[in-house]
Amino acid sequence: MTIYAWIIIILLLIIVWIMFGYNGIVRLRNMTKQAWGNIDVQLKRRADLIPNVTRVVSGYATHEKTIFIQISRLRAQLIMQTQRDQVLKLDTQLSDSVKQLFALAENYPKLLANENYLSLQKELANTENQIAASRRIYNENVTLYNTAIETFPRNILANFCRFEKQELYSL
Repeated sequence: MTIYAWIIIILLLIIVWIMFGYNGIVRLRNMTKQAWGNIDVQLKRRADLIPNVTRVVSGYATHEKTIFIQISRLRAQLIMQTQRDQVLKLDTQLSDSVKQLFALAENYPKLLANENYLSLQKELANTENQIAASRRIYNENVTLYNTAIETFPRNILANFCRFEKQELYSL
């Protein structure tokens, strides 16, 4: 083989490496975006359930309005928020408030026997489990993506194409 043939083969290998490397990073970035979308769906699902739970509980605990106001405010802010870091912050606050709401409900035995409340509580617990699973999947995808853009030799391509590191979801 001539020197020109070797140069062409090496150039083709480099082009193939760039294509596969770039496409691999894009695939991982898109998987991360999809995982974040799944978290967002579950957070909205929980936000839709919360008014029903608060309505049922407020019928029994009329004198404890502060927790209901706080949950309503946080829910409205979470629904309107688009910045990821603010969503994470509001999600943590809302989760804590919902825990307070369930703790409050334990003071009302009639409420704990209410079928509607029990059904809503079960649905909300199921949604919380799905949120936790979505967070784990998101963090796994972020870890794969970050590893891909930080390890040699893909980091050269990632830096050139300006792929940015993603943050893990932490509470």
